[in-house]
Amino acid sequence: MKKIIVAVTGASGSIYAKRLFYHLSKVSDLEVGVVLSDNARTVWTQELDEKLEIPFKVYGKKDFFAPFASGSARYEHMVIIPCSMGTLGRIAHGISDDLITRAADVILKERRKLICVIRDTPLNLIHLQNMKIVTEAGGMIMPAAPSFYSKPKNFDELADTVVHRVLDQLGIGVEAYRWGEE
Repeated sequence: MKKIIVAVTGASGSIYAKRLFYHLSKVSDLEVGVVLSDNARTVWTQELDEKLEIPFKVYGKKDFFAPFASGSARYEHMVIIPCSMGTLGRIAHGISDDLITRAADVILKERRKLICVIRDTPLNLIHLQNMKIVTEAGGMIMPAAPSFYSKPKNFDELADTVVHRVLDQLGIGVEAYRWGEE
């Protein structure tokens, strides 16, 4: 069984987390643990005009007894979607002050896959340096930059152009537009 942690921060881009949850809920033999920042629920409601509903077990931001707070639980991947620059900065500098940053620290120390889906623009030098630090530590920076090759017809399809790339990195196959295929 594949084990994945999904963290949602208060950065703009709740639709990406919503679409990731949708796609992950269709996969069998998958354990997903979820943690939210303080502002994630507020931003979700403001951006999507709907109550936050998650089809997986949600752990409290300060729940250091969550299984993925330790490497021995063997969670293979972590996706922070969207990832705020504050969260990225704390991860880059080893500040494990909540379950999101602790789980990211665990994933990096265990040499597993951390994917930070950043959404901010423009970027300043501090952001870029933090991205470099996380990348050098083994994490992956994946900007929430949708593609238009597939001619998306609505916001869900547009967001899926990013989410499908995340799922590819997790080794979860989905039916998606592929460059050069009919």
